[in-house]
Amino acid sequence: MSNQLQNTSSLSTAGTWNILDVRNSSPVRTAELRPLPVSPWDIALCVTGTLISCENAIVIAILFYTPTLRAPMFILIGSLAFADLLAGLGLILNFVFIYMLNKEFATLISVGLLIAAFSASVLNILAITVDRYLSLYNALTYHTERTVTFTYVVVVLIWLVCIILGLMPVLGWNCLRDEASCSICRPVTKNNAVVLAVTFLLVFALMMQLYLQICKIAFRHAQQIAVQHQFMAISTTKGVSTLSVILCTFAACWMPFAMYSIVADSSYPMIYTYATVLPATCNSVINPIIYAYRNPDIQKSLWLACCGCVPSNFSLRPRTSSDV
Repeated sequence: MSNQLQNTSSLSTAGTWNILDVRNSSPVRTAELRPLPVSPWDIALCVTGTLISCENAIVIAILFYTPTLRAPMFILIGSLAFADLLAGLGLILNFVFIYMLNKEFATLISVGLLIAAFSASVLNILAITVDRYLSLYNALTYHTERTVTFTYVVVVLIWLVCIILGLMPVLGWNCLRDEASCSICRPVTKNNAVVLAVTFLLVFALMMQLYLQICKIAFRHAQQIAVQHQFMAISTTKGVSTLSVILCTFAACWMPFAMYSIVADSSYPMIYTYATVLPATCNSVINPIIYAYRNPDIQKSLWLACCGCVPSNFSLRPRTSSDV
């Protein structure tokens, strides 16, 4: 902060620094005089973006080079991994643009990429939740009704919506000309941030309702199959526990940022924004573990790719609906 104040004081003599908002954005340099102090929060976000990119690149590579992984659920997992990969790259590009480029258009591009990627990540998680629900609700006819083509259509629609959201800042829906209208994430306007946050809360409410229905259906199946009662009781309990972890993790990562986006604006200290943004980005670190690496088929492909073999006791592990 002291360095930023020194840079501001030098404006009258050199006329080479342009501080857009010292409370809610990094200084934008119009001419290079001295290195811009690097925020440790920005470093943390860049490191997180690197980890996200590496994790999800592995998932995409496994799905791409394994012809047997072409079922609808794997298409959705691949779309989620691609969204998180773009989110990780967006965090890295945002760091580069802040400290090396500092152009308004570059800022709009990086912010648009992050909005599109994280929106796609959330919507793909919702699509996976719906797919899980349908696979249990219509267990007998699921594989005939749900086709690969239909899944591709859903994925395309998700990405069209998210691309439109990502283009909004570039097309003029930003606060670069009116700093008072900025949200906690400049250059997104306060109104746009509230709309995105409320939409997330609606998505979360729908996911919670679907997971409750999944739990009810799973327990009903366990009661109906008396012969396998013990096995079903164990697997159902495990499945419900897994779904609870998934839902709680999603809420813990995104809820603070969504609520803060609604109540706060650009006048709030920047440290609060970083403290809520970082957990939200960590959701993209956790997603590959929850939705990809826990899946037995992806695990098998990963073992074959890394070691050229599969552990002898791997096929003995019981499969449950929570594996998907």
